[in-house]
Amino acid sequence: MRLSMTRFVTVLSFLVAITAVSAAQASAQDAGIRGGLSIDPDQFYFGGHLETSPLVNRLHFRPNVEIGIGDDLILIGANMEFLYKFPRRSGWSLYAGAGPALNIIMPDESDESFTEGGLNILVGAENTRGLFFEFKVGAIDSPDFKFGVGYTWR
Repeated sequence: MRLSMTRFVTVLSFLVAITAVSAAQASAQDAGIRGGLSIDPDQFYFGGHLETSPLVNRLHFRPNVEIGIGDDLILIGANMEFLYKFPRRSGWSLYAGAGPALNIIMPDESDESFTEGGLNILVGAENTRGLFFEFKVGAIDSPDFKFGVGYTWR
């Protein structure tokens, strides 16, 4: 039980630190939630994100934290993703992006965790109300594929 509490405190501390670093201008950011499935490792994941106003013409910064459960491990991904949003044609618009990831991997059978770097490349579609669907391809030590759905409060 004590090891589980230690892991919980470590994860919570990590999430608080990422949120504090990412929330430099909270008034110019929209918050959201996300969840989905990943392949290699085969997991269910959930998390949250912040999205900035355009940094330059249609380029947004959307840092997010995703916690994956399954495949005999817990994976916490801190993703620093930049999105380019294509011009809106209707109620839906497309976007594409990429960014580095910091992955904390905690195998079930071990008391130790380790950290690996990764890279995500993504495409998605979002509607004007905040609902979005996205597909990520991971490189280096990020999950190979992710399909997610989420919502951003605007």
